[in-house]
Amino acid sequence: MYKNMEEVKHFILERVKEHQEILDPNNPQDYIDCYLSKMQQEKENPQSEFDLENLIATALDLFGAGTETTSSTLRYGLLLILKHPEVQAKIHEEINRVIGHNRIPSIKDRQDMPYMDAVVHEVQRFIDLIPLNLPHAVNQDIQFQGYTIPKGTNIFPLLSPVLWDSKEFPNPEQFDPQHFLDKNGKFKKSDYFMAFSAGKRACLGESLARMELFLFLTTILQNFTLKPVGDPNEISINSNHVGFTTVPPLYQLCFVPYKA
Repeated sequence: MYKNMEEVKHFILERVKEHQEILDPNNPQDYIDCYLSKMQQEKENPQSEFDLENLIATALDLFGAGTETTSSTLRYGLLLILKHPEVQAKIHEEINRVIGHNRIPSIKDRQDMPYMDAVVHEVQRFIDLIPLNLPHAVNQDIQFQGYTIPKGTNIFPLLSPVLWDSKEFPNPEQFDPQHFLDKNGKFKKSDYFMAFSAGKRACLGESLARMELFLFLTTILQNFTLKPVGDPNEISINSNHVGFTTVPPLYQLCFVPYKA
């Protein structure tokens, strides 16, 4: 793991050097450009935390906390849609009705696509991507269910019992977008949806991840029908690699050009 992290750090450092050579502070192209500009602005400030070491660390966070989690969710989402052709059919119907095939999807479409929104939420609920959550620390002494949790104690607020609560989500072991739809087919929010952790220190990239998942899945289903390779009854959706994150099993699928 450490070897892999060092390789990614080296990769980021090389990209930073490339950015430094062509940096235009008045026309930043990406995160690295913005950070380098801030470093220049604060180069006379000895207390500044905008330095090369922190740039590499934060870029590494974007890779580790953002790229891998989103890609794993997308791969698991495609597998679940592949496993449930009735869900795929409803997605296609909604895409045809709301977007059509003459333009690319926009994040503004989400408000008019309750079913697709429900599918994205149900994928995240069902896969329980980070079962242990991330460690937090209490900032004051806490009394909880007869126990005292001293200030500074590391805690892991488990998300699995919430995401799989049978009272809030009937048959939680079943992948069912209806968990996030009311009787009229409108999107239904749930306080039990904690895929991005809980509290003030929840995932910093939640809004970005939600947009990415909606746009990627909608764009893919706008253009393709997902077809299994081999017997569809043999498709397994059970992860055989659950560690820090829940990784989908390896699988194959066909992307067949979709025609409404």
